[in-house]
Amino acid sequence: MMLSGQITRGIPVTNDSRLSEPSQVDDHAERGVVVAGLNIFYGDFLAVADVDMHIQSKSITALIGPSGCGKSTFLRSLNRMHEVIDGARVEGSVRLDGVDLYGSEVDPVAVRRRVGMVFQRPNPFPTMSIYDNVVAGIRLNSGKLRRAETNEIVERSLRGANLWEEVKDRLDQPGSGLSGGQQQRLCIARATAVEPDVLLMDEPCSALDPISTLAIEQLMLELKQNFTIVIVTHNMQQAARVSDRTGFFNIAGTGKPGRLIEIDETKRIFSNPAQQATQDYVTGRFG
Repeated sequence: MMLSGQITRGIPVTNDSRLSEPSQVDDHAERGVVVAGLNIFYGDFLAVADVDMHIQSKSITALIGPSGCGKSTFLRSLNRMHEVIDGARVEGSVRLDGVDLYGSEVDPVAVRRRVGMVFQRPNPFPTMSIYDNVVAGIRLNSGKLRRAETNEIVERSLRGANLWEEVKDRLDQPGSGLSGGQQQRLCIARATAVEPDVLLMDEPCSALDPISTLAIEQLMLELKQNFTIVIVTHNMQQAARVSDRTGFFNIAGTGKPGRLIEIDETKRIFSNPAQQATQDYVTGRFG
């Protein structure tokens, strides 16, 4: 199944977004994601406390730290994905280009259109073809599109994920039939097809072999030209290779909340961090 035609951007994703209206975007606001005084709760349990962070636009920010320190919880809070758990709530603010993602008038579904997510294990829809996997989000948000429009989206997204040449002759075959690394790139294509502003990646290479990991890392470096990327990783070498800035999370003990210890340029975090706890972690003294 081969597609052709000019690749274009700007295919409409939705006609009913309570987040992306131009009038809601503050042209004078600091670009990217600005987190201020963020506390994340599950019921009465404080899971992550007092996070202040600026995630710069069109860059890669890596989040590192020991297991259980709240990295993934924080990541999911950036697109309100944690709210699928009963009792989850936040205090503080998360602003994307000046828009409060937790504003009372903001639809969480609209947030997830602008802030996409790629999970730890590749999760293509098993009953869908490669083609249908890519446009699943588009169809959900936009309803029926002309075939020419979906063709353009599929080719653009798969090219953007460096997967087009590998699958262009078998787009009608199941996405689950691809290799693990290809499946993860398919999931990235699916996430970018709706043209989000931010792409969250929760340990996207942990289930992949070294060659596939290298391919995903190279893809991230290319994608940051168009997307703001935040990645959680336990692989500190990966953080050093791909990220512009790195944030270190830690936890004082069982039952205590995770906290952001420091965030800085990646080179500085790994060579001359401001906090001793960060130095101990990146040099392997604990964690």
